[in-house]
Amino acid sequence: MQTFRDGIISGAAIVVTGQQPWDVAIGSNCKNIALEFSRHNRVLYVNAPLDRITLWRRRKDPDIQKRLDVIRGRRSGLEQVGDNLWTYYPDRMIESVNWVGSQRVFEMLNRHNNRRFAGSIRRALDTLQIGDFLLFNDNDIFRSFYLKEMLRPELYIYYSRDFLLAVDYWKKHGAKLEPELIAKSDVCIANSAYLAEYCRQYNPHSFDVGQGCDLEIFTAGSNSDIPADIADIPRPVIGYVGALQSLRLDMALLHDIAVRRPDWRLVLVGPEDDHFRAGGLHRLPNVHFTGARDISALPAYINAFDVCINPQLLNEVTIGNYPRKIDEYLALGKPVVATRTEAMELFRDHTYLAGAAADYIPLIESALSEDTPERQSARKAFAAAHTWENSVKAIYRAVHEAGLSR
Repeated sequence: MQTFRDGIISGAAIVVTGQQPWDVAIGSNCKNIALEFSRHNRVLYVNAPLDRITLWRRRKDPDIQKRLDVIRGRRSGLEQVGDNLWTYYPDRMIESVNWVGSQRVFEMLNRHNNRRFAGSIRRALDTLQIGDFLLFNDNDIFRSFYLKEMLRPELYIYYSRDFLLAVDYWKKHGAKLEPELIAKSDVCIANSAYLAEYCRQYNPHSFDVGQGCDLEIFTAGSNSDIPADIADIPRPVIGYVGALQSLRLDMALLHDIAVRRPDWRLVLVGPEDDHFRAGGLHRLPNVHFTGARDISALPAYINAFDVCINPQLLNEVTIGNYPRKIDEYLALGKPVVATRTEAMELFRDHTYLAGAAADYIPLIESALSEDTPERQSARKAFAAAHTWENSVKAIYRAVHEAGLSR
C-alpha cells in the first residue's frame, strides 16, 4: 500500500519513461532518480523503444542487436537490476516520424507509436503483476505524449531538465506538443527555477525540485595527485571540466582571457566539438586541451586547478539548465567563476558570477586572492546538500501535494 510519511512515498509502483536508456555508458538524472525511487518503491525503468531509423543507422551495434532480439522474441525484455528495480526493453519497434512536415499527420503517426509503446509497457506491467502505478516521464515529449490516456496511471509526472525547444529536432513539433503535455500532466517538476517557471505557464502544479549529484567520487579524497599531462604547467591554472561545445561555451571569452593574461594557464578537460577543434584556442601557448577523461580522473584535474570556470554562452539552451559541474567544483572546495544565469543564482553565495564577459578576468583575480580554508569548507558543505535523496524527497512532496489537490 502506498504511503507518504516523513517526506517519502513508499510502497508504490513507479514506471519511468524518458530519453536515457539504462545501458547508456554515461550517467543521467533519470537513472539516479530511478535508483532513489527504488529504495522505497517498485520501479520499472522503461527504455525508449527502438525506432526504424536508429535500426538502419546502428544495426551492427550490440545494444541494437539486443533490442532486436527482444522484438523478435528471442529474449525477455525485462531485467532485474536491483532489489526493487527492473529495466525493460520494449518488444515493439516504432516508426521514425519527426521528419513529417504536417503537424496533423505527425500527431496521428505519433499516436500510433504511443499505442505500440503503451501496449509493450502494459505487457511488462502484467508480467510484474503491477496494477496501480505512478508514471514519471523524463522530458520525453513525443513517445510518452499519450501514455496518460493509454495507460491511465494514478498520477502522471512530467520532469523538465532541459529546455528542449531550443533544439531544432524538438522544436519542430514540440513547440506545440510540450505545452500541451505539461498542461495535462498531474504535476510538473524541474531541476531549476527557470524551467519550473516555464512549466508554470501551462500548469500551476509545477515545482523546482533542485538537482542531485553523485559527489562521492569528488569528496573521497583519493585523487589528490596532479595528472601527469598537466603536472609541469606553471600556475595559476584556470580550469574547465566538461564537454567543449560551441553551442554552450563562449569560445571568444576563453580566447580573450588567454590573450590578455598570458601568465595564466587555461586547462580544458573534455571532448571537443568541431568548432573547438578547428578554433584558434589550439594556437595559443597557454591553453591546454586534455581531451576526454574518465569521470574517475576528473577530481584530480579539478584539484589541480586554482580557479574553476564555467564560461557559458547565454542562449535558450543554457539559460535554464542546472550546472552540475558547479557542484563538482564546489565539492572540492574550489573557487568558481561562472556566467550569471537564473539557475546560477542558487550558487551566488559561493561563486563569483559574471554578468558580462568583461567581468571574468577581475573576478578570476578576486577568486585567486580571496581563497581561504573557511571559504573552501563552506563550498564543500553547500555542495554536499545537493544529493539525490534530497532532490527525490522534493519530488515526493510535489507529487503528494498534486495528488491531494487533483
